[in-house]
Amino acid sequence: MGWQGTAKGRPDEAMRLAWVDVAKGLCIVLVVMMHATIGTGEAMGSEGFLHPVVAFAKPFRIPDFFLLSGLFLGRVIDRDWRLFADRRLVHFAYFYGLWVLIQSAAKYGQITDGAGPSAFLAHLAHALVEPYSTLWFIYLLAVFSVLTKLLRRVPAPVLLGFAALLQIVPIATHSYLVEEFCARYVYFLAGYLLAGRIFAFADAVRAHPRRALAALGLWACANAYLAFAPSPLPGFPTLASLPFVSLVLGSAGALAIVAGAALLTQAGGRLTAALRACGRRSIVIYLAFFLPMAATRTLLVKTGFVTDAGLASVIVTAVAIILPLLFERLIRGTALDVLFRRPSAFHIVPEQRRVTPALRAA
Repeated sequence: MGWQGTAKGRPDEAMRLAWVDVAKGLCIVLVVMMHATIGTGEAMGSEGFLHPVVAFAKPFRIPDFFLLSGLFLGRVIDRDWRLFADRRLVHFAYFYGLWVLIQSAAKYGQITDGAGPSAFLAHLAHALVEPYSTLWFIYLLAVFSVLTKLLRRVPAPVLLGFAALLQIVPIATHSYLVEEFCARYVYFLAGYLLAGRIFAFADAVRAHPRRALAALGLWACANAYLAFAPSPLPGFPTLASLPFVSLVLGSAGALAIVAGAALLTQAGGRLTAALRACGRRSIVIYLAFFLPMAATRTLLVKTGFVTDAGLASVIVTAVAIILPLLFERLIRGTALDVLFRRPSAFHIVPEQRRVTPALRAA
């Protein structure tokens, strides 16, 4: 199977494999859990039983999300620039811009610090060149997509090798965008270039579940050791954060999520159904989890209703996942639908020509 062949021939969106949604569900749950657990622990001045889970997932949590986001890029990358831009640039820009406004408005006092509207406008201008808060992932998806289309004629091994080098070499700048770009691009690119092999890997996992479970057990032990063992080098807190090691762990963890999702899909059950529902609406959760998370955390801390940081983190995580899904369902078909569905006025190509529904673009 050649390099270019792996980037094409993916299943149509209507026939997309269920494990992709389950994998995205796993990832979005881990992302929300991370923000909820760390924020709740800091607010309560203690750590709970979810903190080790967050630390364990750190090496692969974001790499897998980007790998999954690159899987279906090959279906649109060769289309004309106008349609491609509508699908992969304007789409993400719309949601990024809208939710930057919403999140910034919620933090108006903190952002302006009494300096007034001019400080708020300066903040919004800065958010155009440096991704803001939790929305950096959506910002980078647009950047990765456009850059990959520009570079698609570069031989795949050269492109992937250069992206891997960017991830391995420690790059410290004053730009959060540049640092995250260097650290994450290789995973998005791998999802695009190696999509065929990733789908074949998921098929092999389902064909050999016992071997897959044994391999997952070995991976979990190795990941846990490296994620918790301190590093001897300054600037690298754990062995998992060391150059090259982080790339290997990120890649292995991404494949572990793929394998786990494939096995869960094969097994079925309520957990799988719940994760798939989260994956199908992952962009809804990602855009909106911040507000219910912050509100629930503040409520728990101020009331003292829950004093255990672990239990409080579970509650905050659950609320931050469930409320956005309920809210999106409640406003579907109303004027507020624009929060999660890009309106026609923000399309540069008529909506009927688009290749996928709005909510499933990430």
